[in-house]
Amino acid sequence: MIYKKFSFVIIARTLLLAFSLFLFFLLLDMEKYNVSAIILGVLIVLQVVLLIRYAERTNRKLSQFLQSIRHADFSRTFSDPGLGKSFENLNIEFNQVVEEFRKYRAEKEEHFNYLQTVVQHINIGIIAYTQDGKIDIYNNAVKRLLRVRNLRNIRDLDVIEKDFPGALLKLKAGDNTLIKVFIQGEFLQLSIYATEFRLRGDDYTLISLQDISSELDEKEIESWQKLIRVLTHEIMNSITPISSLASTVKEMLFVEDEGNIKMKALDKEDEKNIETAITTVYNRSQGLLNFVEIYRNLTRIPKPSFKYFRVSELFERSGALLKPKMDNLRIASENKVFPPDLMITADPDLIDQVIINLLLNAIDAVKSIEKPKISILATLNSKNRVVIEFKDNGTGIKPDILDKIFMPFFTSKKHGSGIGLSLARQIMHLHKGSITVKSKPEEDTVFTLTF
Repeated sequence: MIYKKFSFVIIARTLLLAFSLFLFFLLLDMEKYNVSAIILGVLIVLQVVLLIRYAERTNRKLSQFLQSIRHADFSRTFSDPGLGKSFENLNIEFNQVVEEFRKYRAEKEEHFNYLQTVVQHINIGIIAYTQDGKIDIYNNAVKRLLRVRNLRNIRDLDVIEKDFPGALLKLKAGDNTLIKVFIQGEFLQLSIYATEFRLRGDDYTLISLQDISSELDEKEIESWQKLIRVLTHEIMNSITPISSLASTVKEMLFVEDEGNIKMKALDKEDEKNIETAITTVYNRSQGLLNFVEIYRNLTRIPKPSFKYFRVSELFERSGALLKPKMDNLRIASENKVFPPDLMITADPDLIDQVIINLLLNAIDAVKSIEKPKISILATLNSKNRVVIEFKDNGTGIKPDILDKIFMPFFTSKKHGSGIGLSLARQIMHLHKGSITVKSKPEEDTVFTLTF
């Protein structure tokens, strides 16, 4: 089968072409063979064309292979039996590459189907859409939550609420918001978290939607119950002695005689006791009025006047105010801002109030221990948000009251109003931020402000 080898065929055709050319030029010198020379010339041209095509079959095969890759057509196989070892190896490599691409595409499809199954299975609604609102994927949870069947564009959600699509299109990576909507007569409070990614040269926004109405209602009821318990406790502490003293004064002033109410004759001791009772009633009444006034002020926090300034300025102002007290109690303090020029957008007056309150609480926590220390660290977290941590090595907060310290009028101090931390939380809420606490009794306490 040697004659079938590619190299042999090339050599044979080349020799045949050379012989034909020799014969062609030989016939040209003989006038009687001019016709034969012309016919032979045509045959020479045909031989050249066929030789070129035969020699270019490797390029054609390579072109077919690349076209298969480009069009993802992995059904084709390559074989050239009898053309020699080099062609056999080339075809083997082509077929192996095609097989690897076939496996890769199958794995990619399996992975896509797996992700689709996971996305469709979870109970949290997921929507991915481009910047112009074109929806790439959404799951069954979205259909159930928003009562929709087909979604092609995020603007199709305007049937739920006119401003709903616009609110979604404005979301940026890391945004976490709460949107309230009415869907078929049902009130939903949708917690929406957004992130962004880039795919095939296009920017996508991926949002998750979850109805947290029941959780918020439960928390609201719990908060009201806690607040009512505190209010009831404070009011009863004032009303009970007032009622008791009022009854005592009545008994001291009046007497019932045959169904008629008459005033008693009072001696100096009775007059003094009545005066003391009335004074006590007055003082307790004033205390109750002050309590109500504090509560009213707690709900009247002014609207923030935002400014862009250095975080270090906050520490300079609070440090200047509280340094004498800390020096007097020999409390070591440490302030760090990283980066040093870290900036923040906030109301400096309201945030000053929060920081001073946290520092006073920290001072109160460490004043009775050895080597008291308070440290403050301001930096950026993983979501590029400004965080300020207040850490002290004081007595800590007991676990059973840790979830109550932000409740209005709750306090574990002997001389405290219980509104400082509640006020701080409301101020942070107005700044679209949060305040959290971690504490280990007898070790340390860390309050964190996130802007």
